[in-house]
Amino acid sequence: MRRFTVRTSPVHGRGVFAVTQMSAGETILEYKGELVAWKEAQRRYERSAAEDGHTFFFDLDDGRVIDGAQGGNSARWVNHSCEPNCESEQQGSRVFFHALRDIEPGEELFIDYRLSSRGVGRRR
Repeated sequence: MRRFTVRTSPVHGRGVFAVTQMSAGETILEYKGELVAWKEAQRRYERSAAEDGHTFFFDLDDGRVIDGAQGGNSARWVNHSCEPNCESEQQGSRVFFHALRDIEPGEELFIDYRLSSRGVGRRR
């Protein structure tokens, strides 16, 4: 049984929505894609037709990036909120999203991208 679905979001473009109840602390999905160096991610961005700086990059603490546009999954559509219902956790070179609280069917899943004014972010 599917636990979530991707559809149009009232927040931005597409979003990920719960299909079933999810419990606080539960692992919901993994952010997948190709592992690349930041230098390669920057090159890809410059060569892309990225609209308004939109990419599917999720930076890791070792200087690499998961490029969700290459071999990615539904996690790339999880939108930002300053009051998220999910959080990301890095385990080695993998990133997992966990529920911060119980999530009801139909709710959109959100993480905090942790964007700063200097332009450094978790997912851009």
